[in-house]
Amino acid sequence: MTSYYEASARERLLGVLDAGSFREFLPPSARVISPHLLQLDTPAAFDDGVIVGAGTLDGKRVLAAAQEGGFMGGAVGEVHGAKLVGLLERARDEKPAAVFLLVESGGVRLHEANAGLIAVSEIMRAILALRSEGVPVFILDGGQFGCFGGMGITARLCDAVVISEEGRLGLSGPEVIETTCGVEEFDSRDRALVWRTVGGKHRYILGEAQEIVADDIAAFRIAAIALLGLKPDLSLEALTAEHEWLGKRLQDFGDCRDAVDIWTKLGIDAPQKLPLLEAAEFRAAVAGKRA
Repeated sequence: MTSYYEASARERLLGVLDAGSFREFLPPSARVISPHLLQLDTPAAFDDGVIVGAGTLDGKRVLAAAQEGGFMGGAVGEVHGAKLVGLLERARDEKPAAVFLLVESGGVRLHEANAGLIAVSEIMRAILALRSEGVPVFILDGGQFGCFGGMGITARLCDAVVISEEGRLGLSGPEVIETTCGVEEFDSRDRALVWRTVGGKHRYILGEAQEIVADDIAAFRIAAIALLGLKPDLSLEALTAEHEWLGKRLQDFGDCRDAVDIWTKLGIDAPQKLPLLEAAEFRAAVAGKRA
């Protein structure tokens, strides 16, 4: 096994796609960097923390991007966002089998907040435009910094999310919640609390991730291949059904204070043991009992 969590963005991308198939757009040698970071005397990266390009997956042409958590936590800035938007716009022209976003991001960079926020809005619009033309967009989430802020919203605009137990998905990160609401509301240092609230297992139980896999690049690749052929459904019927599902979830679990309370309401046996189970055992334990 090769840990997806510990791998770099480039290692993840090369491991998920067919060997030798990836061709990068705007590689580090192009030195397209953020102008804002230099003005603030902040270290920059020659790829601005994101890798974009084309390759094949199981022989089918795809476009893909991977955010590098090792650079500013994968946070989105002007150039970083523009590379993602450019990839999605290119997909509208080329109509690949799918677009895969290997996300790892704490949100928007405070150093270039306005530019980053605009970039995230353009990413969202590009995803919906691409899906409306029949090209699916899929999320792979298993990095050390999780997927929060604007990229957390972006992930839920896509056709499917594959997540590992180590992956995290949410709007506000644990530290932001603690700062805003106080440690009594959410202790960001309580790792067990963090992972059972925004971690992969809970997101899978809630239906926000369609597949959960082991922390292994090969497992992510297998799950990604299985998604090929899935087509976007932006029909009014599908959107109405999802709104009804979200409303029912709030009605069913709105009074729960902890993820374990939700698992108990769903009738999962020995819910307190779920964090100890490996991915395959976990899927079996919650089969038929997801929200």
